[in-house]
Amino acid sequence: MTPHEVFLLIGRGGEVLWSDASDSPVFLPDSRERWEALWRLRADVEEIAHTHPLGPLAFSAEDETTMEAILLALGRPVRFCVVAPDGVLRREHGRDILLTEEPAWVAALRA
Repeated sequence: MTPHEVFLLIGRGGEVLWSDASDSPVFLPDSRERWEALWRLRADVEEIAHTHPLGPLAFSAEDETTMEAILLALGRPVRFCVVAPDGVLRREHGRDILLTEEPAWVAALRA
């Protein structure tokens, strides 16, 4: 089975509100459906997560510009998370934190 990038909108208590995936392990193409889901669920979204199934455990330059656009559009802070084979990196209030305890939804995401 080929790994592929997955995207999640996470709500209160770690509830997965919406997800989608690409056919690629290194690219998640832009999607109108994804932007519409984010806007529709904006009041409930607390975290936006995606995978880097082949690594790295870091936010890419494209991730950075996307996160900035989302924060501007929402007008409020949300957490961002990237899940890689060797860990989970969360950005909260502009700080990157390597999680030592993974949220429950991460196991399902990796599967």
